[in-house]
Amino acid sequence: MYLSDKTILITGGAGTVGRELIRQVMSLGPAEVRVVDNNETAVFFLEEEYCGGGAGAAPDCDFHAYVGDIRDFDKLRRMMDGVDVVFHCAALKHVILCEKSPHDAVQTNINGVKNIIDAALENDIERVIFTSSDKAVNPTNVMGTSKLMGERLITAANSLKRSRRTIFSSTRFGNVIGSRGSVFSVFYRQIRDGKPLTLTDPHMTRFIMTVEEAARLVIEGGGLARGGEVFVTKMPIIRIEDLAHAMIDLLSRRFGRTASDFDIRVVGAKPGEKLYEELMSDEETRRAVELRNMFAVLPAFRSVYRAIEYDYPDLMTDQVSEPYVSNRYAPMSREELREYIAGNKLIEKLEQGVLG
Repeated sequence: MYLSDKTILITGGAGTVGRELIRQVMSLGPAEVRVVDNNETAVFFLEEEYCGGGAGAAPDCDFHAYVGDIRDFDKLRRMMDGVDVVFHCAALKHVILCEKSPHDAVQTNINGVKNIIDAALENDIERVIFTSSDKAVNPTNVMGTSKLMGERLITAANSLKRSRRTIFSSTRFGNVIGSRGSVFSVFYRQIRDGKPLTLTDPHMTRFIMTVEEAARLVIEGGGLARGGEVFVTKMPIIRIEDLAHAMIDLLSRRFGRTASDFDIRVVGAKPGEKLYEELMSDEETRRAVELRNMFAVLPAFRSVYRAIEYDYPDLMTDQVSEPYVSNRYAPMSREELREYIAGNKLIEKLEQGVLG
């Protein structure tokens, strides 16, 4: 495993995916894990969880969490001193908040990525893996556009490295089920409180994955990266209406009710919200290859980079004909969805605060 005995930096480590990434990376025998996040309270608890607590942590602990912001280039440059691999998870991710504060979205999601790139090149980092979003595909909002620009910057950074060894790559995935603000957590609260479940549209489909799957595939993509790719993770598909019914079936008795006690109220899609989810566009299929667990979208302007061999060990085909869009594939049945929720203990993890 490429992370063994390496020094790893994880930005945004206090977030849902960041915390799971820490857990999985720590199990792979790194020399040191550093985390930076601007959530002071969450950083304190991370330090306490992995090293015995704040100022009392053992001096030889191989985990270190710091308060910091990716907008601060000097902080990042110091944090990357001696680092081998960077997983960049820090971002502004809420669509409406980015729409209301577009300059902040630019500062974090675009200028922050530039800072990561510059600090990585200055420190001759081995690999930088950027975590992106489905909303970067044909974006309809500020957040998605800023994440698309982040992907473009990461890909283009491979033309800047000259004699440096740094490999820059991105991993793009859809909804992490149960993460903070997700529809899974919204439905849970509505069922718990005995309220109608609010459904945007009965035909709405989404890709889903657990936080464990998301972190694992980010790590896997980092190991496969050759430079400039966007890795698109393969994910199951659900109808949001089926998720509502599945959760009612699983939760109604837990809160002393029956399934017939709950109404599902259609409220309409939010502004800029798509009825389906796109993880790979039509244009990208022409330069994509299919691997076992993901697709790899190769750079559009490969001529500006030094020669890179995209020789993946688990290549299935180098010709992809269909864009990866949630309304083009069969969704999980309600029974399969109930089994997925129960088998991954998603309700229990949400109640324990494991999912944020």
